[in-house]
Amino acid sequence: MAIPKKKVEDKVGVPIAPMIDVVFLLLIYFMVASTLEQQEADLSFQLPGSVVQDEPLDLPDEQIIEIRQDGQVIVNDYPYDTPDAPRFQALAAMLTRFREASAANKVEAIVTISPAESVSHGQIVKVMDACSLAGIEAVNFALGDDT
Repeated sequence: MAIPKKKVEDKVGVPIAPMIDVVFLLLIYFMVASTLEQQEADLSFQLPGSVVQDEPLDLPDEQIIEIRQDGQVIVNDYPYDTPDAPRFQALAAMLTRFREASAANKVEAIVTISPAESVSHGQIVKVMDACSLAGIEAVNFALGDDT
């Protein structure tokens, strides 16, 4: 008996070289057709800062610091720090900005402390320390009122 011979089947293959060519052509097409995002350009402008006055003003610049009966420090109806704080850092920072703005306008920065009559001397000293930290030398006192 004769053994039947198996048919030799041709293996079906996918030609890979043309597919690689097509992929590279698509890649080149999309690279050429796409627009690249432009980088931000360096713009020559200055942000607003402090402006120096050309000639001095005749009017002095003054801030009135009110110390209420409970020890709260108020400037322009805005409370700064807490009465029990060991140092008035926020007040000192505001007074520093005030002094710098006054110097830019070529006027003297003046601070008037207006304590209530029953406020402790410790609160007044802490306000004076904040003025000293800010570099303000012209400090005046006003008569206090019990508010």
